Order: sequence, then C-alpha cells, then structure tokens
Amino acid sequence: MSLNRKGRTALVLALVVVVAMAFRVSWNALRDIATTVGADTTAAMLYPFVVDGLMALALVATLVLADQDRTFALRVLGTYTLASLVLNYVHGLVPELHGATVDWGRLADFDPANWALVLLATSLPVGSIYFGSDLVAKVLHHRPAPIPAPDSNAEESTETEMIRSTADLPESTSAPITVAPLRMPDPVAVDFVKSTLPLKPVPTVAPTPVAAIAPRAVAAESPRPRRATGRLPESARPKRPRRTAKQLLTQARKATAGWPDARVSAEGIRREVHTSAANARMLRDTLLAERAAKAV
Repeated sequence: MSLNRKGRTALVLALVVVVAMAFRVSWNALRDIATTVGADTTAAMLYPFVVDGLMALALVATLVLADQDRTFALRVLGTYTLASLVLNYVHGLVPELHGATVDWGRLADFDPANWALVLLATSLPVGSIYFGSDLVAKVLHHRPAPIPAPDSNAEESTETEMIRSTADLPESTSAPITVAPLRMPDPVAVDFVKSTLPLKPVPTVAPTPVAAIAPRAVAAESPRPRRATGRLPESARPKRPRRTAKQLLTQARKATAGWPDARVSAEGIRREVHTSAANARMLRDTLLAERAAKAV
C-alpha cells in the first residue's frame, strides 16, 4: 500500500529533522578537528559544512542520477561518510581535543597515524570542491529516460486471450451431422466420327527477306533560321575605317565645290560626307572661313 501525499511529506520532514540533529552532533567534532589542523575560527565553523554538506549533496545526486553516474555519487557519499566517521571517532578518543589543549597538528601519538589523520582532515575540503562540482555538472546534464507509453496492442491481445478462454456458447454443441456422399454416374465413352469431306490445304506464304525491304528515305527537316532580335554587340558589327580630320575636310571640299555660300550648311555637309553632326559643324566653319579668305 503506497503512502499518500501527506504521509510522504511527513516522512521527508522527519528525515530532514534527523539529518539536522546528526549534523549538529558531528559539527562539534569536525570543528575541533579543523582547529587542531590549523584552521582559524571562521574556517573551523565552516569545516563541518564542507564534509557533511557534500554528503547531503551526494545523497540528492544519488536520487536523481542513474547508471554509472549514480554509482559515482554513491561512492562519493560512502567515502565522505567514512571520513566523517573516522574524524568523529578520533575526536572521541582524544579528550584533549575537546578543550583545545592538544598540540597544533597533533591528532594521534603514533606518527604515521597522525600523518594519515592530518592528511585526511586537510584533503576533505579540496575533495569537496572537486567532487561537488562534478556531481552538480552531472545533475545539470542529466536527461531522465522517457516513460514508455502503454502498449494498446498488448492490452487488446490480453483482452482477446481472456475472451477466448471463456466458453463461446452457454450450452454444449450437438454431435456433427454426417452427410452421405452423392454418387455421380460414370462417364460414357463416345466415338467421334471422322468427317468424309476432304480438307483444303492451307497455302504457305514465303517470308520476305529483310534485305529486299528498302528503307524509306526521310527528308531531313532543315531548321528554320532564327530571326535576330535585340541589338547586336559591338564585336559583331562591321568596323568602318576611321577618317582623320584632314580626310574629312578634303571630302567636304570636293562635295561642296560648286555650292554657293548660302547652301553650305552643317546638315548638307553631314549628308554628303556621312559624318557626325559635330564634325559637320566643324567642316562648315572651316569651309566658310576658307571662302571668306579667298574673297578678300
């Protein structure tokens, strides 16, 4: 029988209260250990949060993660739980730690044991930074597995099996009725009478050789010339030789030799010499100037 929502809430609150009281008991021992290994007053007060706080973080990560990440979180939780247990045990064995009368850095009389305990106490904060960061990163990047949807086919097959298992008819069926086979009459042999009329032979047609069939000549269709559309590019246009100013003036003199002065105009010269309007005006001015000089 599963707990309802109120029961689960009460269970979680009870767990939080127990963990808080256990932390308070362990906090005194871990504070004295931190003071013995050289921590100041503030560091000694924060030291229990480093050890027991990482245990709480590893516990939450264990509930969230899965597979290999969950195994890693369980190992961190077990390691720091064992380390906290060892330090609390040492605090109970050495009464001098309670009154802070023990020598600085001295947790045991046997030197190798003292070195191991000091190494354990001083390495736990560094390990909390490393393992705590790794656990938080794993929790943030964790993607829960999708919950598979209920298979409707499986439900239907289950219902079908349940229906098939029950009796289809409320009463028992009667014995099957046997039907006597119907005997068919034996086939009668019939003699076919041959026809007395002679059959006409079918004339055979000789096949025509392939070489005798002349191929038909098909007139090739000549492509219709396409009409040029648009403006021709400069490279396709015929190039005319460019005339110099001296050649234009000579042609203009010959063309206007018998013209009176009134007839000499730029338009007339342009049509006779076939040049531009600017060149025609220049030729007109030159010819009129020459005629005026001759008259003087």
